[in-house]
Amino acid sequence: MRVLIVALIFVVGVIIAYFLTRPGEKPLKVYNPVDVESEMVDKDLVRKGFGHRIQEFSFTDQSGKSYGSKDLEDKIYVAEYFFTTCGTICPVMNAEMQRVQAAFKGNNQFKILSFTVDPETDSVAQMKNYADAHGADPTQWHFLTGNKKALYKLARRSFFVLKPAEAQNQGDVGSDFIHTNYFVLVDTQKRIRGYYDGTNSKEVDKLIRDVQKLMEEDL
Repeated sequence: MRVLIVALIFVVGVIIAYFLTRPGEKPLKVYNPVDVESEMVDKDLVRKGFGHRIQEFSFTDQSGKSYGSKDLEDKIYVAEYFFTTCGTICPVMNAEMQRVQAAFKGNNQFKILSFTVDPETDSVAQMKNYADAHGADPTQWHFLTGNKKALYKLARRSFFVLKPAEAQNQGDVGSDFIHTNYFVLVDTQKRIRGYYDGTNSKEVDKLIRDVQKLMEEDL
């Protein structure tokens, strides 16, 4: 009997030790300019190792309403850059984004932002047609158009999805946007928490899981 009790105590101790010492799930990384490829960051930001936040912005969505930072207070969101006439990666990306929308349908804590890189073509009406064709809920998925210089500045200095060298070669704004396939995850504190290949279903699955993690962080 004594041997049995000792063995039982040993087993219970091992189980307790396992749960106390097993590594917990790591929180999502917070991205600062120093964590991004230096070619994607303006020289004055490249050494910044902490404190990066998405700058204030406001554009016009597919409903013809202003939408921006003030509407995203305490929200988690995913951002992408695309254009409606793109026939290569954009249809794939936005088919994947439809899955993201479906995963958080009706959840007001989560938003999707699709910024155009071609505002001359992508008018409000054009964006609405595109949004409707992709089943976008206008209260959750916002297709944003507006001033080209402001759109590109946000991409280059906040989301780090446009190479500064390209912008400099093309002038203040740039006439040819580097076509990015990245989705960018932003938390309630306006910090970047992840980059995901929007053409890769497995990476988009990870994005969905990471959004859920951020929601749990904010509980």
